Amino acid sequence: MMKFTKQNFIFLLGGIMIYVVDIGVDFWVASKYFCQGQYSWSILILCFRGLSLLITQIFSYEWFKNDWEGTNTGKLKWIFLVHLFQCGIFIRYWFALKYGCQAAFKQKCSGDAPETDSPNLIQKQAIDVVTDINMLRVFKTFLETTPQLCVQTYILMEHGKSNFSQYVAIIMSFCGISFSAVDYQISLRKSLPDKDEFPVLSKLVYLFYKLLTITSWILSVTLIMLLSVRSSVILLILLWICGFTWTVKQHTTFCKSKKMEYLYRTVVGIILIFTFFNIKGRKTKVCISIYYATHTVVTLGILFVYMFWKPSIIKEISFTIVSILTILSLVLGIIFLVVYYRCFHPNAYCRPQACSDEVDGEAGRKDRVKCCRFQNFIMQ
Repeated sequence: MMKFTKQNFIFLLGGIMIYVVDIGVDFWVASKYFCQGQYSWSILILCFRGLSLLITQIFSYEWFKNDWEGTNTGKLKWIFLVHLFQCGIFIRYWFALKYGCQAAFKQKCSGDAPETDSPNLIQKQAIDVVTDINMLRVFKTFLETTPQLCVQTYILMEHGKSNFSQYVAIIMSFCGISFSAVDYQISLRKSLPDKDEFPVLSKLVYLFYKLLTITSWILSVTLIMLLSVRSSVILLILLWICGFTWTVKQHTTFCKSKKMEYLYRTVVGIILIFTFFNIKGRKTKVCISIYYATHTVVTLGILFVYMFWKPSIIKEISFTIVSILTILSLVLGIIFLVVYYRCFHPNAYCRPQACSDEVDGEAGRKDRVKCCRFQNFIMQ
């Protein structure tokens, strides 16, 4: 079993600070737009924040309820109240700091000790609670941060005028996506007993793969928003329907109740708009190839539409720069994707008995006593 180290504890503190700063930046940017009379943008940013907050609170409370089923009924009442006031994530950070501090600074784990021993139990508790936070942060990233990044980029390109708060919001969005993607993988590797440690080079390759492909798609969405906001909304809805339908056909069993399962599938459908998300422990070569081939076709299609619909815009230097960045980031992202799967994916170097393909969401929640919440739940 991997250990929760002092370095992990420092990353945890960094995550808390980024979360708090991100909240402040959202309200700061929203207030700026409101003061400038741009009420629609202010409301839209707050809606993204509210939607992600509501959904993460629902999942967080549901997990508490599942973990404490049959016990701690008294604690569940005040846990419910905390989540009702949209502060459940801070309870999770409190448990993470508590167990993380004990695991990183106060416990000395013996590799030969059984898992029922106190040090190993504390290690497992620390890793489990942090992986829960990282799972919720992934939901937040694609329900709030990524859509906000599309909106901020659109505003910047559409109006040409920018202010300091916009740049801060864009930088924070990229930091949030990067931190969420990498930290999520690190925690997942620690929570799966048959997976090796996530080396530094693997982290960088994985980060560039995710960040570049997402950046390319954000620029593509921004371009079609500049052409027609209505068309961009229709495109995103169609992509969500495709993602949701695919998720339903996979017969996922991530949640215990049908209502929560359909909420989970809805969230996965939104995530699939922006990045690939594997939800079954099957080989993903075909699915991921189809996914990024589709994104490539749509991206090129958007650029061709500009050429035929608005040929005059091709001469503008801003369009040329954005087009080059869109194609370049897509090509580089796919290259890093291939390199990651060829050289750095766990299945490329793991033991034969440990080579079941990793997934982004499945039945790891069924038995929290024996395994972590999202065993076989990995963004890849």
